[in-house]
Amino acid sequence: MAKKEAAQAPADGEAKPAGKMKLIIIIAIAVLLAVGLSAGGTWFFLSKKDDGAADKAKEEVAAEPAAPVKQAAIYEELAPAFVVNFNHQGRARYMQVSVALMTRDQVALDALKIHMPVLRNRLVMLFSSQDFASLISPVGKEMLRQQATASVQELAEKEVGKVTVEQVLFTNLVLQ
Repeated sequence: MAKKEAAQAPADGEAKPAGKMKLIIIIAIAVLLAVGLSAGGTWFFLSKKDDGAADKAKEEVAAEPAAPVKQAAIYEELAPAFVVNFNHQGRARYMQVSVALMTRDQVALDALKIHMPVLRNRLVMLFSSQDFASLISPVGKEMLRQQATASVQELAEKEVGKVTVEQVLFTNLVLQ
């Protein structure tokens, strides 16, 4: 009987380390599997969230019309200066105006330059038709500038096909 116990003891001792190794391997595999699943799940949900954010950003960009890029202003001086005369209270009066056109489209401005004699004629007629007394005030000068802008824009629309000139600016205005 002692031989049986002695023979069984080593067999039991070998069985315990083999069982511990299996347990350690199973635990290691379980830990690696848990880490892998955790990393995979994190990547899946984060990438899905980023895709949603990217899709949302794309939708917002598509929903908003692209804002036109405002081009730099181009100024064209009309030389020589305009000089017109008035008869105010029996006295000869004069006005000298230096004019600049403000635009943002050089091609359209070049197309308008072809019609410069008509443009200058319109401005001379507009300036000479004014009342001298109303031009003395800043409001009168601003009204004249706005009328000149409207006149030039009307000519540009007629001849070029689009409103080329954004503003007519008075760079010098002398009343005498």
